[in-house]
Amino acid sequence: MDYKKYKAFTPIDLPDRIWPSKSIVKAPKWCSVDLRDGNQALPVPMSVDEKIEMFELLLSLGFKEIEVGFPSASETEFIFLRRLIEEKRIPGDVTVQILTQSRAHLIERSFEAIKGAEKAIIHFYNSTSTVQRDVVFNKSREEIITIAVEGAKLIKEISARHEGTDIRYEYSPESFTGTELDFARDICNAVIDVIDPDEENKLIINLPATVEMSMPNIYADQIEWMCRNINRREHLLISLHTHNDRGTGAAASELGLLAGADRVEGTLFGNGERTGNVDLITLAMNLYSQGIDPELDFSNINHLIEVYEKTTKMIVPPRHPYAGELVYTAFSGSHQDAIKKGLDRFKKSGSKIWDLPYLPIEPSDLEREYEAIIRINSQSGKGGVAFILETQYGLKLPKAMHPEFSGIIQKMTDETGRELKGEEIYKTFMSEYLEDGHELKLHRYEINAILNDDVKGDKHNSVEIAAYLEKDNDMLELRGHGNGPIDAFFHALKNSGQVKEDLKLSSYSEHALSEGADSKAVAYIQVVSNEGKSFFGVGIDPSINGASLKALLCALNRMENRT
Repeated sequence: MDYKKYKAFTPIDLPDRIWPSKSIVKAPKWCSVDLRDGNQALPVPMSVDEKIEMFELLLSLGFKEIEVGFPSASETEFIFLRRLIEEKRIPGDVTVQILTQSRAHLIERSFEAIKGAEKAIIHFYNSTSTVQRDVVFNKSREEIITIAVEGAKLIKEISARHEGTDIRYEYSPESFTGTELDFARDICNAVIDVIDPDEENKLIINLPATVEMSMPNIYADQIEWMCRNINRREHLLISLHTHNDRGTGAAASELGLLAGADRVEGTLFGNGERTGNVDLITLAMNLYSQGIDPELDFSNINHLIEVYEKTTKMIVPPRHPYAGELVYTAFSGSHQDAIKKGLDRFKKSGSKIWDLPYLPIEPSDLEREYEAIIRINSQSGKGGVAFILETQYGLKLPKAMHPEFSGIIQKMTDETGRELKGEEIYKTFMSEYLEDGHELKLHRYEINAILNDDVKGDKHNSVEIAAYLEKDNDMLELRGHGNGPIDAFFHALKNSGQVKEDLKLSSYSEHALSEGADSKAVAYIQVVSNEGKSFFGVGIDPSINGASLKALLCALNRMENRT
């Protein structure tokens, strides 16, 4: 790789820069360019109907400025804009923006396109970078300034006789990041002199990273330098329009806002030429995650993705920030355990401040469910498996049981080499602990409380049980005493020879499977041998006693089958 043919971008001489010490405290003005930058980058551009569907989506998200296309250069975009106007699809608080080069016939056609619109921004531009001047146009600085000035004069002249539309102006020195700063300042100042903005009618000066050429801190230096040196700054809106060639478009825009910019142009999911435009979802949700109102609403992210993929034929990557299918998913066992503990503490604390490991925002804010947070593969840990069973199926496995069942699941993922879905994990749990096939089966039982002085030899006995079990198609009647139903049943099993003498009960827990009077009980029992071999059993029954007895049989059956 011949890296020596490339040269480093020259840093900006701005030793007293102040943007690094600033903070973003409010949302910028947003402008969607999905219907222009985004559309022109599609292998198959949107039809008029698809453009209308995208426009309606952008309105629903809260955009107040939407660049709808380049109607002077595209008949499809001209027809689209005319439909928006004639069918009265543009709300009164929304401004449509159109793009045009600083060329007379294109400017005139642009004004035809906006006829009847209540509000419009005429966005005109010409290329200013050294490479564009030298390679594409072969023009001097003075000649490039003349193009911009003549365009500005014509736009202002036509606007004066264009009635019925509140017209604002935007100028872009295209390829700003490749333009010498003093020249960028001079050409913008020349346009400012023509447009003559004021406090009520500010001129938008858009400073695009048409190609991302440097680290984002250098772009911020360029923006701060322009904000300091451009004329009539108080009558301007400084706008950012970053691309993502270096993969840092979002960072460049955020630092550009720190450097003094007022406005951001971008697209949903960063759709745009080459590596794309800056992604407005990422920028807005970054603000949201810092407790700042983004003034855009992405709460119905699933619908947004559906319309975007339908109209653009593009696919949202699974790791896309905030919106991707896997961004609220943890496969790593340590991540799963941390998420589960964080969620448990958040629910118990009653706090209104979200502060969880690995989850910068609450997924439900974007209509994502907790069930999607943890998914299981060979890298997953015991906490993740338990989380799936609890959140999706109401089974709250005791912590001591997590290693046993997660080991069973991990063996499956190792053998299959793929992710397991929640229903597969549940099916395996049912097969392992609750489905028929065990040697001992409980048919019925009777439990009676007895007085201590009725039982000789052990003053602690207070319960007697008669249980009827099926084993190898034979019915067994067992009787025993204990200090509770489980203890009495355990003694009955020992007395009949169904339990080895060296076994002992180690742990017990239970809970209701759901809310309501008709909820079933779930019990978990652990038995341990003198050699340290441990097995859990699970039982489900309308009564807690029935669930507990079934759980003990399950544990004994599992131990018998595996030893």
